[in-house]
Amino acid sequence: MSHPQNYPRINDEKSRYVGCLDESTLVVHKLKISLTQLKAIIRAAIINANRKSSRSILSIPSNALPEEIENIYQRAGKTLFKYFKKYYSDPAATAHQIHNRHYSDVGKEQFRNQTLQKERMNSGWRYQFLVIDCAQQSQRFKSVSDIGTTEADFNAVIEFLDSTRKPLSLYVSVKNRSNTMGGQDWPKAIRALEKVASEDKNRTGSYCCIFGIAMDRGQRVVRHEKKSKQPYSVNTEIWFSDFFWPFFANYSYEEIMTAVLDVLLETQTQEALPTEIEVPELILDAFGDECRKANLIDERGIFSDPYKLVRLFCQSKQI
Repeated sequence: MSHPQNYPRINDEKSRYVGCLDESTLVVHKLKISLTQLKAIIRAAIINANRKSSRSILSIPSNALPEEIENIYQRAGKTLFKYFKKYYSDPAATAHQIHNRHYSDVGKEQFRNQTLQKERMNSGWRYQFLVIDCAQQSQRFKSVSDIGTTEADFNAVIEFLDSTRKPLSLYVSVKNRSNTMGGQDWPKAIRALEKVASEDKNRTGSYCCIFGIAMDRGQRVVRHEKKSKQPYSVNTEIWFSDFFWPFFANYSYEEIMTAVLDVLLETQTQEALPTEIEVPELILDAFGDECRKANLIDERGIFSDPYKLVRLFCQSKQI
């Protein structure tokens, strides 16, 4: 078991949060960012999450050169066409639905169907970007930095009301919900996060590791081993949305979700912001080239002959 870090903890045995970080010893928020500012942060978070999702779905390395990315897109377009040929519910009904539509619109739908499971990551990254930006602009923290490792998303350093104490470093991993990870994955994740904190050479004071749950209601808990009833780590806490958002953003969970909804509704009306994962044009172009080679689209890029689609789907469904 890890050694307890030297930071103030709740020691009231009657409290359900006994052993957790005593928030009353920390500096408070100096301001509440305006709703207008919050919405701007949300818009930026949506854009950044869309970009990150697209790169992750296509397994594009962060240091990939433009020509490497172009090759990845070309291969993805060809793979998308293979997916298009094989995965449909009914040849006749699918041909009818696609008839008279442009290949780029169909390609976008197929890409999103193909990557539906991975696309759910988009929501998680949205809240990662959102909480980091809120924490940076709230002026509560001495510093907030994006770590971006598998184990930790960001590090926030916060001072104590007692200025003689060295600031506390918070290492945060953001999850959408507590069931994002299976029960068997928690011990490994907890130990990995604490390893990041304990080995950080830039840290000067004590540390506390946090799993921030963006959308499950509740305050906070320490996860225990079932048999021994001992915590997996005495320095790691799970903060649920009712504690997580006010601590970092100075907004309640409901206020945050209402603001996100406002932005999504405004986006829907104004069409000023892409709220879905973007499909790179080069992928759609490569998909269109494959459709053209198969003689499925006319000179305008339209699926103008549904009977050709039926023949394609029937030929492709052989086992």
